[in-house]
Amino acid sequence: MTDSTNTDVTIVGGGFGGLSAACHLADAGRDVTVLEKNGQVGGRASRLEREGFVFDMGPSWYLMPEVFERFFEHFDHEPEDYYELERLDPHYKIYFKDGDEVDISADRNENRELFESYEDGAGEAFDDYLATSQRHYETSMENFVYEYRPTWKDWIDPSLMKTGTLGLKLLGSMQGHVEDYFENQKLRQIVQYTLVFLGGSPKNTPAIYNMMSHADFNLGVYYPQPVDGGPGGIGAVVDAVVDLADELGVTIETGTEVTEITRRKDGFLVETEHGDQRRPDVVVANADYAHAEQDLMPAHERQYDAEYWDERTYAPSAFLLYLGIEGDVPELAHHTLVLPSDWNAYFDDIFEDPAWPEDPSYYLCVPSKTDDDVAPEGHTNLFALVPIATRLDDPQETRDRYREKILDDIAQNTGVELEDRIVVEEQFSISEFAERYNAYQGTAMGLAHTLRQTAMFRPPIESDAVEDLYFTGGYSTPGVGVPMCLISGEHAAEAVLSNSR
Repeated sequence: MTDSTNTDVTIVGGGFGGLSAACHLADAGRDVTVLEKNGQVGGRASRLEREGFVFDMGPSWYLMPEVFERFFEHFDHEPEDYYELERLDPHYKIYFKDGDEVDISADRNENRELFESYEDGAGEAFDDYLATSQRHYETSMENFVYEYRPTWKDWIDPSLMKTGTLGLKLLGSMQGHVEDYFENQKLRQIVQYTLVFLGGSPKNTPAIYNMMSHADFNLGVYYPQPVDGGPGGIGAVVDAVVDLADELGVTIETGTEVTEITRRKDGFLVETEHGDQRRPDVVVANADYAHAEQDLMPAHERQYDAEYWDERTYAPSAFLLYLGIEGDVPELAHHTLVLPSDWNAYFDDIFEDPAWPEDPSYYLCVPSKTDDDVAPEGHTNLFALVPIATRLDDPQETRDRYREKILDDIAQNTGVELEDRIVVEEQFSISEFAERYNAYQGTAMGLAHTLRQTAMFRPPIESDAVEDLYFTGGYSTPGVGVPMCLISGEHAAEAVLSNSR
């Protein structure tokens, strides 16, 4: 355990978890340096810029706005100091592959009417479902997500009994939970689609995550725009956190890949690909947890062996197309989902019998609907994201065939013909996730939120093998997603500070 006079902290990886930890630690007086492998920070929330198009490469949904407000408030700021929010309406559009299409409105009553139109009594069931979702969300955020609970003793705290938290419906699956409310398959899909943000399926995700519907239908879907102009999106949030970190005195070094983390008698040896050696007192690893342990640390300093990581259930990888399009795409909303009427076979292709999906579900993002600065005038910024299994072979020949499949599927199910209008195109898939982010098995997010990988069952923030070594990001608690990683960074900083007092 380091003492309070040792203030030098190196954070390996500049994703949201690492940047959040850096801000909290610098605010507490620590000397903090962030080392980032790639040429820009943000981790999976990187930007791709090509010929006047600016793409969010990863996260593109701004959900749970109170998490961001809480983060900036800690430093006597508010999001509006850096960016403004535009609530999207519709929140998103859904094309079902049987020819049906629906808009999910920013108006809850309109959504209630939509549900009732599909199934008698579904409007009232929608109200009941959201009431449960809100209760689970508020109770979970207060007691599990914002509260750092590093030990089993913390998780079985008798005080939780008084809140009723332990009585939350946790053990059942989301599929079973949703079936209790709705019979119509499309309504079930509408309230379950948010599982993609958790990297799971209706079968393997605990029912407690119905709380995501509260984030969706009640709290809203937003798009951030920087107050001083320029491209918006999640990249604008990265810029805001970087500005805050700079204000707090954090040093950020990009293009600096760490190749070794080793505990020494006094502090650590952190070596980079350039041969530079640093000797921090504390290390916070925001690199993918499995990569940090298996590739950067000696065997005797690892908490888990290779078999442990091999047996985990990972969130899907993704096949992405970043497309600059000539002209407009009026058929699409800012966020658009394309879903088969029955997606069980699709989830089987991801989790049960991994294969390139024959009938894929996918997501289309058109930020230029909201933001003129992400595409040249007269053009559309569009990216297509298809969740796919990890570990698949993705040679260029396979990717090119799948590209054609997705473009044909978009044309067939949305009416948008893209092929002859593409002026900029980039692909990103399993191999790039593994190479750019050192993502285990090429996962796009990390560990899925299965029952055995939720809460205290996720890898710990504080290493139990090496003193003064901590982890942050989507692999640990509270989990995947930008809001959760911001909170994970706060928890990592809290652990560092509590152990150095």
